[in-house]
Amino acid sequence: MTAPSGAPELDGAPLFLLDALPDADELLVDGSEGRHAVDVLRLAAGESVRVGDGRGGVVDGRVVAAGPEGLRVEVRARYDVPPPAPELVLVQALPKGDRGPLAVDLATELGVDRIVPWTAARCVTRWREDRVDKGLAKWRAAARAAAKQSRRPRVPEVTDPLTTRQVCGLLADADLALVLHERARCPLAALGVPRTGVVAVVVGPEGGLTDGEVVAFRAAGAHAVRLGPEVLRTSTAGAAALAALSVTTRWT
Repeated sequence: MTAPSGAPELDGAPLFLLDALPDADELLVDGSEGRHAVDVLRLAAGESVRVGDGRGGVVDGRVVAAGPEGLRVEVRARYDVPPPAPELVLVQALPKGDRGPLAVDLATELGVDRIVPWTAARCVTRWREDRVDKGLAKWRAAARAAAKQSRRPRVPEVTDPLTTRQVCGLLADADLALVLHERARCPLAALGVPRTGVVAVVVGPEGGLTDGEVVAFRAAGAHAVRLGPEVLRTSTAGAAALAALSVTTRWT
């Protein structure tokens, strides 16, 4: 079943995420999700909510009870939300400190579908072998939290880190590949953006891309583009590019 048109009675309803949606007339939102619903949002019986699995499955429901165990929700509609088009992929060079989760948060709010961590040559941050899992966990938690906040039924995928050579392969397979570069002459707005397929955006580190990386990405078929006269932080540049792409594809 596809998403119903409208559902105005649920406009503004909070979204909660479970690992799986039970096939039943009622479901329980428990654990940290339930505590947030009851203790922070103060939801009560009779209020409308949405519950999703983060993969497009959604339940629209009504709270029938709220307490220490969480929310008991009466299921009123059940449907699947298809993936948006085009698929938006952000290749994000590892920023310093908390700017990594910030980049993920902003990109998720602005529609990214897949986030690819990348250790660029000039990255100050390095995920050593014993820290990859911890870094990925932070990024994935940020994506999940931002999906809930922005009420997205699909949580963006955060992939394992890729090397520059692997990023080149990703760009070669994309329907449109863009590399943000402050010295590029072509503005992003000058390019035609496909409404289907995969659109990939590469954001470099605080120290910028090396000439070798730019050459490699161009050889893979990517276009070097600029957003405007300002130079944005690595944690915000991807979100700005995603917003510009969405204006011509998803927000029309």
